[in-house]
Amino acid sequence: MKPVRQAIAAMGTDLGPEVLAQCRVLFDAEQSALLAQVPVTAAYVAYGPHERHRLDIYRPQGDGLAPILVFVHGGGFLKGDKGGHGGGTDAWPNANVGRMAAEAGFVGVVINYRLAPDNVWPAGSEDVAAVVGWLKVHAAQYGGDPQRIVLMGTSAGSVHVAGYLKLAGDRDIRAAILLSGLYGYTPLDARDMLYYGDAALYPDRMPLEAVAATQLPLMLACAEFDPPRFQAEFLGLMQHRLARHGAMPRAYIHSGHNHYSMAMHLGTADRRLSQEICAFVRETTA
Repeated sequence: MKPVRQAIAAMGTDLGPEVLAQCRVLFDAEQSALLAQVPVTAAYVAYGPHERHRLDIYRPQGDGLAPILVFVHGGGFLKGDKGGHGGGTDAWPNANVGRMAAEAGFVGVVINYRLAPDNVWPAGSEDVAAVVGWLKVHAAQYGGDPQRIVLMGTSAGSVHVAGYLKLAGDRDIRAAILLSGLYGYTPLDARDMLYYGDAALYPDRMPLEAVAATQLPLMLACAEFDPPRFQAEFLGLMQHRLARHGAMPRAYIHSGHNHYSMAMHLGTADRRLSQEICAFVRETTA
């Protein structure tokens, strides 16, 4: 673990395709081997009419209906993929979260959603809501309990999960896990505008009030080497929750990781964050 931490620390807090590729190299061999051990149960399942309305399901061993962990990938609103289907073990990024969920005894659901700039706010959050609606009807046939759904997103995916809370409120899910998201505590940048549109509308479109106010259990996380903006968002939401509820939500600062590696490493031998996530899912779906 120490060499990995040193490599990640050397990358700093920048984002971009080069940093993403460097992170992938760190986990490629381990994740490719692990993904082969837990094959997808149902791949490329349609949950809506758009070509991006697709999800993969990873079912755990055992009988009965299990809690469901839905994972929403990142990609800065403009790109990203659930991985897995059709790509073999080299398409492990994001699929690794579904495998991690299945190994923990949950039904793992990893989704695609519509991307900007062709699909603007609130498309991503609407797609998360469509997934929840689909699971309410169909989850049981894949071993999932439709009454025990937890949503989890990273980066832009975390924004879409937060946006779901703005659209749908507290109904239909048990809890939400937000990894390195943007909730409205820092200014809009040019990339965000491709999804949110006019900067003047930005304050009304961000989900910060819904996330601060929700009575659902929340778990927040950021990485030691997250960009400063994402760390400021994490702290802003923590402070807002404290002011609204008199208590902070469950939270985790992941040492030795950056914006990309925090989700990318899940399921590997570094189990610190995965243990926190799985314990939270068990507690909120008991």
